[in-house]
Amino acid sequence: MKIRACIKPLNIAVIMLLLLAGCEKEDKVDPILFNPSITYGSLSDLDGNSYRTVTIGSQVWMAENLRTTRFNDNETIPMVKDSTAWNKLTTPAFCWYINDNSSLQKIYGALYNWFTVNSGKLCPAGWHVPSDREWIELRTYLGGEDLAGGKLKESGTSHWQSPNAGATNESGFTALPSGMRGMVAAGKQGRFEGRGTDCSWWSTTRINTETFSLIFGLWINTGYSRIFRREFYENDGTAVRCIKD
Repeated sequence: MKIRACIKPLNIAVIMLLLLAGCEKEDKVDPILFNPSITYGSLSDLDGNSYRTVTIGSQVWMAENLRTTRFNDNETIPMVKDSTAWNKLTTPAFCWYINDNSSLQKIYGALYNWFTVNSGKLCPAGWHVPSDREWIELRTYLGGEDLAGGKLKESGTSHWQSPNAGATNESGFTALPSGMRGMVAAGKQGRFEGRGTDCSWWSTTRINTETFSLIFGLWINTGYSRIFRREFYENDGTAVRCIKD
């Protein structure tokens, strides 16, 4: 009886250790796979975040998504978690994907609304959010829209879901599937979508219509080697890559 009584708690202890080990594996974050053949520069923001930078043609880009919580004048950017509140904003705000500010933020960066971008002070001093024309210059340098997406994407499937079509990261840009928040055009205001399959970034170029404003941006998907020019609404939340002045 004594032996059998000892076995039961031992089994429980073993099961608990296995469960903990499984949780630790699940929480592990794979590092970003930068292009090992490229020499990267570096850049820091006021939060103390450090970013790699890369020269592509005549442009110098951040090789990681922005994740600052402060403007470059040290003013705090409000973090808005609630979807209803996010949809009603007419002022700057940011969030983490699915409101998760764990170690994943270092990989994927933050999502910002248009009002944050339009402040003109989101990027570190000496850098700015690119215009539509600057995105077009990047796309053209990399062989046009049909090829540029693959040359921008991080290779492999550590972060991108399969198939990650055409991904070579030849440029060193190291695009990651950070997802987005909003998708107002799809009637999904405030919802988080696309991490693992999609990434998108703001430009500063606004398109005025008779009833509302749209902003040009860029979108890449795991199923294509293309890069897509896309229109966003002010309350969409997407990633930001800064370009040097």
